[in-house]
Amino acid sequence: MSNTLIIGLFVFIAILAGAVTGAKIRTHLPKHHLTDETKSLVNVSTAVIATVSALVLGLLISNANTSFTRLGGEVTALSAHILRLDHVLRRYGADADPARDTLLEYAKQKAADLFPDDPADVRLGNPLTYEGLQRIEDMLLALKPTGTRDQWWLAQATTLAAKIGDTRWLIAQHIGQGTPKAFIALLVFWLALLFASFGLFSPPNLTSAVTLTFCAMAVAGAVAMILELEQGFGGHVRISPEPMRQAVKTLEAPPGSQSARAVP
Repeated sequence: MSNTLIIGLFVFIAILAGAVTGAKIRTHLPKHHLTDETKSLVNVSTAVIATVSALVLGLLISNANTSFTRLGGEVTALSAHILRLDHVLRRYGADADPARDTLLEYAKQKAADLFPDDPADVRLGNPLTYEGLQRIEDMLLALKPTGTRDQWWLAQATTLAAKIGDTRWLIAQHIGQGTPKAFIALLVFWLALLFASFGLFSPPNLTSAVTLTFCAMAVAGAVAMILELEQGFGGHVRISPEPMRQAVKTLEAPPGSQSARAVP
């Protein structure tokens, strides 16, 4: 079971425990503590918590989705830079073939780092893979252009190699980002307090219990989804591996094949 599912389960238990606690407190309170005036006061007070919780939850979901979309765009950009660099090196000529071979190995290793068979093996900043990119840069610097045409292609290649390195660092810096866990804990406390007020005044029957259980499950699912989207790699909701896999497939295709011609 992934960490996000475990956290989601704890959130569900905490929120449901709040509702159960409220129901238990109800059975021990004197009748004059459960008057309509008291119920009205509790409803108004918890409405503030409900409003703040809803706003924060919506904001966190929006931010997590934005982060997930941005990260997916960075992976797509990385694959596009790799494909474009291979195309440029192919146009440069046979002298760039060793760099193309190294680029293929780099693409394979980067795809394996980001999208391994076991999600627990994700390595966003694998230094060994980065060494492959540095070897490509060294090979480019070792090339000796013989004319204006070769100089232009080499300039394009070095620029693309730098862009690949920049995108690699952007993806690697994703480690450790996300909503602070203390803030998630505070949000869960608000939700547990809110559900405690529901349990305090809900009628003791099966319908109320089932409704509160499913509502707690839905809210806990939203919190778990936030963590899944922020994680990006290695979770149940993950960045699509297709751009990187398609890049590797195109680089492996023999010259003149349909896959090789698909790249401009």
